[in-house]
Amino acid sequence: MALRTLLYRYFFFGWLFRDASSGTALERAAAWRHNRSQARWLPTYMRRWCFCGLLLYGLGVVAESVLGAPLLSSLFYVTGLMSVPGNAVMAAAWIGFKALSGPF
Repeated sequence: MALRTLLYRYFFFGWLFRDASSGTALERAAAWRHNRSQARWLPTYMRRWCFCGLLLYGLGVVAESVLGAPLLSSLFYVTGLMSVPGNAVMAAAWIGFKALSGPF
């Protein structure tokens, strides 16, 4: 498998889920069950994103305080901050899959 594909699968979870909005009622129900079972991986992705966000925040602190480079530190801060909405989306999806019994 290509490194690009591995990195995509390591950080993004869209490949785990199936589209539950098209097909017959049985196909949608099967996709919903599949998605609910795959939701168990969402906390793993949330930990990865949280770790990367904290790492980038730490790099921003180092760049700002040790190197005295505010422009470089802002690059790390803004990039690390993107883990917050990513984790919010993953948490909402995980809660939705765990809390809802399903439309079928």
